[in-house]
Amino acid sequence: METGGGGEDCCVKVAVHVRPLIADERAQGCKDCVTVIPGKPQVQIGTHSFTFDHVYGSTGSPSSAMFEECIASLVDGLFQGYNATVLAYGQTGSGKTYTMGTGFKDGCQTGIIPQVMNVLFKKIETLKHQTEFQLHVSFIEILKEEVQDLLDPTCLNKPETANGHAGKVTVPGKPPIQIRETSNGVITLAGSTEVSVSSLKEMAACLEQGSLSRATGSTNMNNQSSRSHAIFTITLEQMRKLNPVFPGESSPNESMNEEYLCAKLHLVDLAGSERAKRTGSDGLRFKEGVHINKGLLALGNVISALGDDKKRKEGAHVPYRDSKLTRLLQV
Repeated sequence: METGGGGEDCCVKVAVHVRPLIADERAQGCKDCVTVIPGKPQVQIGTHSFTFDHVYGSTGSPSSAMFEECIASLVDGLFQGYNATVLAYGQTGSGKTYTMGTGFKDGCQTGIIPQVMNVLFKKIETLKHQTEFQLHVSFIEILKEEVQDLLDPTCLNKPETANGHAGKVTVPGKPPIQIRETSNGVITLAGSTEVSVSSLKEMAACLEQGSLSRATGSTNMNNQSSRSHAIFTITLEQMRKLNPVFPGESSPNESMNEEYLCAKLHLVDLAGSERAKRTGSDGLRFKEGVHINKGLLALGNVISALGDDKKRKEGAHVPYRDSKLTRLLQV
């Protein structure tokens, strides 16, 4: 799923990625239950048909086309000052982390986020002679409605315990991360780490560090289930020269010939929606599932409000404040 500006008519677009059966599913004799309608962005489950903006995998469009058709325009929009959000939503074990690339390790280029990083730096390289760029990244997770900083060097990984709970040990006395709104309406995270990067290698290192710190746990549906919503945010600041003067010349109104733009691209790997009956969750793992589903419900309500053009034009309320996830992604 992708949401954002970029000058498009609709602010919310939905793409479905149908992954192939994994080894465990084949061993259990499972069969594909999703049929892709040839020539249409439509899938059929039983007697029910569902239409989307794009369908990838299975007999739909090849997965390799996903970035160019869905994400590339959002990266271009970043350079024009548009904020955007890409969300991977789906059931536990459906392949969200793989699709987004938040399981990044050992330089593996699989996933949307590594592709975004590659295209971003290629575009910066072509524009650097006429525009000055600054890049910042942050990587946080929302675990049981608490914001955790995945790039904070003082937060240590806590291995999964006997009761199956995964989490982190934070230095005592460190204040919790707070979501704040500035006077001009910009949402910020007070206390989170924002790293300035100048190369693809530096940004990839941040992604890998955060990926290794993320909370995971085992359920009946997934041996390494993501138990948190992970948000990798790229902030692009640029100072454009509107009327560049010739080398050696100075402009009396040099400050008037510059344009400052700042935009954010949120790349979100959501925790999987789940039913306790199917995942076999109990105790702390069950409570994690409750928080996950509450956050996803709030996100669904926000997307529904944003996707209804009539309500949006009438100024209908968008319930951003119903969860920390939706509040943080408010732009």
